[in-house]
Amino acid sequence: MRSRRDKYDVFRELHSQPGAFVIPNPWDAGSARILTALGFEALATTSAGYAFSVGRRDSAAALSRDEVLQNARSIVEATDLPVSADLEDGFGADPAVCAETIALASEVGLVGGSIEDATGDPKDPIFDFTLAVERVAAAAEEARRHSFVLTARAENFLHGRPDLDDTIRRLKAFEDAGADVLYAPGLPGLDAIRTVCSAVNRPVNVVMGLVGQLYTVGDLEEAGVKRISVGGSFARAALGALVRAAREVKDHGTFTYAQSAMSAQEATSYMLDLKR
Repeated sequence: MRSRRDKYDVFRELHSQPGAFVIPNPWDAGSARILTALGFEALATTSAGYAFSVGRRDSAAALSRDEVLQNARSIVEATDLPVSADLEDGFGADPAVCAETIALASEVGLVGGSIEDATGDPKDPIFDFTLAVERVAAAAEEARRHSFVLTARAENFLHGRPDLDDTIRRLKAFEDAGADVLYAPGLPGLDAIRTVCSAVNRPVNVVMGLVGQLYTVGDLEEAGVKRISVGGSFARAALGALVRAAREVKDHGTFTYAQSAMSAQEATSYMLDLKR
């Protein structure tokens, strides 16, 4: 197994080499094992995928920091790849709490993670600009102590604030505050993605798998994107297959879903055989 430092070095290199790379999002150890075997170069956790797997909604209020980090640890231990984590809003408004979250994330073996500027309050969904920057600055200072790639997220477009100028203003300020990667989920199209990429100097992450966005890796690479994640969409794809199979059995009394299901032999081939 690679050391955590080796994984960090690999992860940093992925962000500096030519072209774009895909960083898919497992939600548990089993999905991490499968994605590793399929040849991806790094993985990222998904708070949404994990939340669905334990019967919760995706929010910092529904998922504790300890739960999220324990899930991340199980993914780290299931793979030899670098793993970055969805760290929600840092699990607290205070910049010091965000820094503490980075330190704890490093302790479970993560080599990267994201902090978003969403508050979790529907009435006031985005942190004030100054506080948002202070939170990233504190997280970035801690990240430098732990060989940790910090991603800073500007969440406007996910929370009913489709303001591209403010989003870019925030991303540029996060860059100046020390973030290694910049991320604005929910951008409306390639033109907006291209505008964001050209406005900043750090690598940009874009999430795919959202409804209506069917761009290819080549499209996104041409627009200037460095890293492409899929968020909770792989988990939702798995849940979709489950619902279709269950509805077939419940509504029709047939079992044809099994014809397209992964075989037990293939599923077993991805997993560890732990000796007791």
